[in-house]
Amino acid sequence: MRRFLFLLALSSLLLNAADRVTGRAFATRSEVIAQHGMACTSQPLATQIALDILKRGGSAVDAAIAANAALGLMEPTGSGMGGDLFAIVWDAKTKKLHGLNASGRSPKSLSLEHFRKLGVKRIPAHGPLPVSVPGCVDGWFELHGKFGKLPMTEILAPTVRYAREGFPLSELIAYYWDRSVPALGRFPGFLETYTVDGKRAPRKGEIFRNPRLANTLEQLAKGGRDVFYKGAIARTIDAYMKGQGGFLSYEDLASHRSEWVEPSSTSYRGFEVWELPPNGQGIAALQMLNILEGYDFSKILFGSPRHVHLFAEAKKLVFEDRAKFYADPEFAQVPVKGLLSKAYATQRRALISETRAARRLEAGHPPLKEGDTVYLTTADPEGNMVSLIQSNYRGMGSGMTPGDLGFCLQDRGELFTLEEGQANTYAPGKRPFHTIIPAFMTKDGEPFLSFGVMGGEFQPMGHVQIVMNLIDFGMNTQEAGDAPRMSHDGSPEPTGEPGKLPGTIQLESGFPLETIQKLLDMGHGVSWMLGGYGGYQGIRWDPKQRVYFGASESRKDGQAAGF
Repeated sequence: MRRFLFLLALSSLLLNAADRVTGRAFATRSEVIAQHGMACTSQPLATQIALDILKRGGSAVDAAIAANAALGLMEPTGSGMGGDLFAIVWDAKTKKLHGLNASGRSPKSLSLEHFRKLGVKRIPAHGPLPVSVPGCVDGWFELHGKFGKLPMTEILAPTVRYAREGFPLSELIAYYWDRSVPALGRFPGFLETYTVDGKRAPRKGEIFRNPRLANTLEQLAKGGRDVFYKGAIARTIDAYMKGQGGFLSYEDLASHRSEWVEPSSTSYRGFEVWELPPNGQGIAALQMLNILEGYDFSKILFGSPRHVHLFAEAKKLVFEDRAKFYADPEFAQVPVKGLLSKAYATQRRALISETRAARRLEAGHPPLKEGDTVYLTTADPEGNMVSLIQSNYRGMGSGMTPGDLGFCLQDRGELFTLEEGQANTYAPGKRPFHTIIPAFMTKDGEPFLSFGVMGGEFQPMGHVQIVMNLIDFGMNTQEAGDAPRMSHDGSPEPTGEPGKLPGTIQLESGFPLETIQKLLDMGHGVSWMLGGYGGYQGIRWDPKQRVYFGASESRKDGQAAGF
């Protein structure tokens, strides 16, 4: 009886507030369609800032930087100058994709031996120890130097104005902000920066100001990236971290550099799907797609037991590889080509049973030939497109809020493992394993979709579901994001935490009762989860009509808009 009631609750459908005449039953809205430019972000005011920049003649990169700066103010629960950044840029002139890895490295003065002396088994989530160099600002200036058109003073001006005059807080961001204050309020500078009265978070609809951030942005606009990494801001961060017993130093900031990288890709039923190579987890999505391409999904219904089962089993296999191989390639040999080969996918696919959930798996042997986050995407009248993701890692970050700079430093260093001899083992000056990943799709050498799905380790699973929804299940750009999602836990982590297979499949409302029943019969754990399915934005280019189709995540506060 208890099992029946659980299944009944799990299979209940979320009914729309109104019946739509067009589109799938689960669609929340139509796609946004525009000729000249498009911006999709997780906060409507940030989307409008990006559009204004495009209308002034700014490039897609200018608009992306402006929107990212605004999100650091308006959605500090997932972003800010204290975090890292990754981007994929489609350059319409050269018809080429460019990848930027703007992630920071660990402090050079912090050693593995120090963690041993502390007697900790993993790096803590908050405080000074998980802080790595913030790469976001250098990422902005790298992108702007290569693809920008407007001056940075004009690009950052809207956020400076909102920071001084204030903006009304949106609903979901207010919810997460309120949860962060009790956890991080003990650290100096946090309450002074992120509360309205030194005690509480701003509420939905309440006007919030951050004049400290406005001052910092004005310094950047006038003085460039060196103000942050070699000037007064760097010295403020250095002094604050020393006062908190931390290790991030002026020298760490001054030596920071971003890296332009070649995006990695795989083909999926005639489309090319692009991700950035490690230290991020983007190639996990490509590995999953390689495995799933071996099944004929024209004969498999969306939401059916076979669909969910094959997805979960492919994820399990890939995340074993993720835990073993993904790391900073400057410190570890990451066999990207081998992991992405179709032959390797065939070997791994052979381990999947059609009838039972796997209970024991190990990483493969590829050929050795070689939170919380914000995601946004923009497109301009010239056909340039940007896929950009940026994050503090755990919500508002480490809690380290230096001086009067107006932002919190990330805690990305938590994702290192302290186990010796692993690819992702902590080392000074090393980039940690990263969860945030932008994505892109092309077709016949032309752009098809700029997209991403924020949400920690869920991101590659989210990317795969978007691609499959579009290609295998024939959904449009908005429907692909609105469709009920699934996740899976139980795989080992790059931090060294072991997996617990077969793990649990988490399903959103909307999956049929018979699917849940069959999955249980196959040996899967099945549960319901609220709020752990990420946040999607996407822009699709239609070369025949020469228009953009924009979509924004219905689970977040965002907006897709164009002109």
